[in-house]
Amino acid sequence: MAIDLLTPVAGPLPQLQCETDTGIDTVPLDQEVAFGSWQRAIPEAYWHLGAEELVARVRAARATLGERVVVLGHHYQREDIIQFADERGDSFMLAQYAASRPQSQYIVFCGVHFMAEAADILRAPHQTVILPNIEAGCSMADMASDPDVRSVWRELGEHFGGTGDIIPVTYMNSAASLKAFCGEHGGIVCTSSNAAKVLAWAFERGRRVFFFPDQHLGRNTAHAMGIPLEEMALWNWRQPAGRRGGLDAAALDRARVILWQGHCSVHQRFSLTQIEAARARYPGVRIVVHPECRFEVVQAADANGSTNFIADYVAKAPADAPIGVGTEINLVSRLAKEHPDRTVFCLDPVVCPCSTMYRVHPAYLVWVMESLVRGEVVNRIAVPDDVKQHARVALERMLTLR
Repeated sequence: MAIDLLTPVAGPLPQLQCETDTGIDTVPLDQEVAFGSWQRAIPEAYWHLGAEELVARVRAARATLGERVVVLGHHYQREDIIQFADERGDSFMLAQYAASRPQSQYIVFCGVHFMAEAADILRAPHQTVILPNIEAGCSMADMASDPDVRSVWRELGEHFGGTGDIIPVTYMNSAASLKAFCGEHGGIVCTSSNAAKVLAWAFERGRRVFFFPDQHLGRNTAHAMGIPLEEMALWNWRQPAGRRGGLDAAALDRARVILWQGHCSVHQRFSLTQIEAARARYPGVRIVVHPECRFEVVQAADANGSTNFIADYVAKAPADAPIGVGTEINLVSRLAKEHPDRTVFCLDPVVCPCSTMYRVHPAYLVWVMESLVRGEVVNRIAVPDDVKQHARVALERMLTLR
């Protein structure tokens, strides 16, 4: 039995602010309250189209383009986008899928900026990557810039007398320039599904790991590998240079994992209070969360893993066990619809979608697809060749671990 995802879980639930308030149903672009912060360089003719017309026009453009275009849909996309995806999944899996489709000249990545960059790094020379809304970024990825990371790297070198025994590890949810940084400095990229393998690889090559931008994935993964919290240090990148990220020397010296103070705005919303309330309301409930959630949330859950892991967990769970999920609402909603024989609900009663993923409104998809029909490419994502070269090195190191 599926339940109404809008039904709040009883009990006091401390929340962070939700950046959207229109739910997950499609409304015309000009009715979106956040449209002012999205890409405005879209013809006004697309601003007022309703969901039915948008869907019909995407379908028509797809039929015209055929196999010349491949549409990728991240798990967190709304249903009016996912229905057109040739493949849906996590960011790296989708980038790999696109690279395996040489017959497709155009890769329309319905996700966020770093995902489209990864696809451009892995694409064939004749392929072009397009991001429907150029303003679809990632708040976590934006918390780590190339200049800031390089500044911290220099400071670490000054403190430890060099960086030869520090291995930089960047999460897939980061800019191409940071993947390139890792490629240049003996480091590697990880995903939420292979982070443990990546950290094991890193510790075979160095005493310490410099992990960015998501503190929670790094902390949860390292702790599960047996590294105590006392041997992890959280570097506040907002501190002025020379202050060791707000850490005292002793804390930095004993750290085996140096964590960047970044987070996912959606996954940080989930709380221990929500889990306690869900267990009180649904005896026998199973709780599965994403490892980008806070440490105490992951510890209190029955399982944690990537978006693909969560989807698999729900599919294999007994039908009589309610399942509380701690991840983005579009995926939770989809899982509930795909498994109507069981109770699947989101731990967060506010039902907050990822505000940046949400920017891939169907109007933008119609615009880029109809532009391709006319022979025009809009919103192309092109990673500079020098960045692409070093980023590919870091990605290929990760691929050897799969």
